Amino acid sequence: MAQNTTSESAKKIVILGGSYAGVSTAHYLLKHVVPQMTDQASYQVVIISASSKVMCRPACPRALISDDMFPQEKLFLDVNKLFEQYDSESFHFIHGTATKLDHTNRTVSIDIANGTTEQIAFYALVIATGASTPSPLLSLNRDFEFLRASWEEFRKSLPTARKIVIAGGGPAGIETAAELGEYLNGRAGWFSSKLANPAVSITVVTAGEKILPALRPAIAKKAEGYLALVGVSVIKNVRVKSVAPLNAGTGDVATKAVVTLENGETLDADLYIPAVGMKPNTDFVDPSLLSADGRVKNNASTLRLDQAGPRIYAIGDVASYARPAVHLILNAVPILCTNIKRDLLLDSGTKGDAIGEDRIFNEDTRETQMVPIGRSKGVGAAMGFQLPSFLVWLIKGRDYWLWTTGSLWSGKQWAKES
Repeated sequence: MAQNTTSESAKKIVILGGSYAGVSTAHYLLKHVVPQMTDQASYQVVIISASSKVMCRPACPRALISDDMFPQEKLFLDVNKLFEQYDSESFHFIHGTATKLDHTNRTVSIDIANGTTEQIAFYALVIATGASTPSPLLSLNRDFEFLRASWEEFRKSLPTARKIVIAGGGPAGIETAAELGEYLNGRAGWFSSKLANPAVSITVVTAGEKILPALRPAIAKKAEGYLALVGVSVIKNVRVKSVAPLNAGTGDVATKAVVTLENGETLDADLYIPAVGMKPNTDFVDPSLLSADGRVKNNASTLRLDQAGPRIYAIGDVASYARPAVHLILNAVPILCTNIKRDLLLDSGTKGDAIGEDRIFNEDTRETQMVPIGRSKGVGAAMGFQLPSFLVWLIKGRDYWLWTTGSLWSGKQWAKES
């Protein structure tokens, strides 16, 4: 049973980040890589995460409305409990935040959640710290408690809100607008093209010519039609220029705001939600290891950080190898872990067929994205094929992937080496 014990002499495989990429990588290593080492007892997998709990992050647009939307015991799970199945010496969890990576001397400095600091020397390192959303409502930007507090503050203002403005026409913005629209306004009848006189005005502002830029125009147009049914309107081809007060939607999720657009138009908002872009969590990484967009610059084929030294890798939204998407993360996990195994074997002196060749990651660039529009509609495509609304609801819209996370968090998804 895994406990919070650590060994100074262990070869630590440190994973920074405890979400989809980090937890999946840890399970795969513990199941299929460490057991294949001749000296497996000398290795220890260490997860360092700012949150002591994992969550189904895609569920935020619906979960932020009420705890009644999802069973909370399935939405949030303790990281430590997920790894109790392994030997106590093979896994260690640290609830803390990485503050400095010294890739030359191979150490990571950490601010521990209890107020102390620690420096850990690593044998191998996986950067999987993800990215933060501008709105604290839509991600575990800090820890579980901070997310819960942000939701609670937002919920208190929701019953009196009459005007809501959401910046961003990507999936997060559209899903949030649709969930709020159906919750607050209901849905128009079968023969209506839009909801007449919605109780709450909900406006999405996007700089693009259409919403959902990763999907074809016809699908985006269908989504806009579904939004109209729950009282959501869309303003296209214009950016948000400024918001007053400055911390509206970011530091204070429940304050009234005046949103000024680049065309000079102003929108009054009882609630403002910025859902534009994500910031890679790389403040602790030396700038020489970062790409122009702030993500960790890793080898797009092997996922290694070639310029950082041996046995350093990156995966997930924090890394440059692929666009941010959960299905691409899950595709990359076996490839990353196979290459880690190869590097560990090489360093241990193993030669010949036991090492094998590098596995190569190839990003699937086909049109793949599913976007629920409220509780019963949705748009999307998979592997280049447009999906009917019912199928988007069935796969994602019912519970925003919560049906998939049980096997992922527990490691059952990685029971077989692939």
